Amino acid sequence: MDAPVPPGPRRPDRLRRLLLLAGAAPALGWQAATATAATTSPDTGTTPRTLVFPRDHGSHPSSRIEWWYLTGHARVGAADDTRVLGFQLTFFRTRIAATQQMASRFAARQLVFAHAALTDVRGKRFRHDQRIARAGFDVVSASEADTGIRLRDWSLTHTGGTYQARIQAADFGLELDFSTTQPVLLQGNGGFSRKGPQVAQASFYYSQPQLAFQGHITIDGKRLPVAGDGARNVDPASFTPGRGAAWLDHEWSDSLLDPDAVGWDWVGINLFDGSTLTAFRIRDKDGNALWDGGSFRHPKLNNGIKPYVFSRGEAVFQAVRGWKSPRTNTTYPVEWLLRTPAEHYVVRALLDDQELDSRNSTGAIYWEGLCDLFDSRRQHVGRGYLELTGYARPLVL
Repeated sequence: MDAPVPPGPRRPDRLRRLLLLAGAAPALGWQAATATAATTSPDTGTTPRTLVFPRDHGSHPSSRIEWWYLTGHARVGAADDTRVLGFQLTFFRTRIAATQQMASRFAARQLVFAHAALTDVRGKRFRHDQRIARAGFDVVSASEADTGIRLRDWSLTHTGGTYQARIQAADFGLELDFSTTQPVLLQGNGGFSRKGPQVAQASFYYSQPQLAFQGHITIDGKRLPVAGDGARNVDPASFTPGRGAAWLDHEWSDSLLDPDAVGWDWVGINLFDGSTLTAFRIRDKDGNALWDGGSFRHPKLNNGIKPYVFSRGEAVFQAVRGWKSPRTNTTYPVEWLLRTPAEHYVVRALLDDQELDSRNSTGAIYWEGLCDLFDSRRQHVGRGYLELTGYARPLVL
């Protein structure tokens, strides 16, 4: 949208109408060759530049921190035997500044971490695993040409519009192929996403929402076939969930968080009508929002109208209910009121216990799990992932 639309507390449908009536903008191609931001600059992650694909699907080793974050949900079984599974896979890459000039081939110039998790809603069980290694020695690789990151036997690759995830964890496995159903979603200003009061507190950030997928999830020794339609099979009249959908975020930066920030709250939701919702806030130690943002894209935006990008103050998180971890004694808000220009929502975890303890890799303890989205009429309108960091202790990147 060329001009921001002021949020109206009692007019949640106003944005959707304006999005459909707004003047057309150049359409973002499916795997478009370029996506325009303000200027072209060195790849520091602190100045806007043009994103170029497929190159920017790949690794950016000159930036300090980077991650590829893949989430989704699938329904398996039928009738009374229906089972909802949520899956999450994240590869992190970090550049170690102090070792860049070392001559030794054993110097840890780049470290790669990986987390994977599986939520079994009916079984009320959350499983997770983690890996860490330094780049090189045929243990870790991260392509700069396109997404192609591997850590031992875990991998995430992208070729010709299709992502492949292969994970064999301690007690579950993911063998999933993902395909796009919508154009790439550039977050912030053409893919340059502010994360704090200073302009340099920002990241390059794009999403691939409403991914369709097929493959297998192994759980309890059983290799289950799964599939998700993304935005290909939606019913706007009844908002029926369908079989499932996935979401991929790719983000890289040199200076992401303000010194006063302790963590963030974030949601990425695929709505059942094909819309997509992103919302986040960066918190200080008192729980106040140092910065917030997000975006909403209507499914008809594929016709060329830009997504609505939230201005500061337009994504308001209010905690409703907390859950206390019996392992770490950390309390996480697992139900939220979320006010956005698109709608006033309720975000609710499908399973309270989705705490991820990554002290053996990134060192962080955080909550990351499958959640449902309800609109102001209490209709179930979407499903996605909620991430809560900095509650156990301040997050250090």
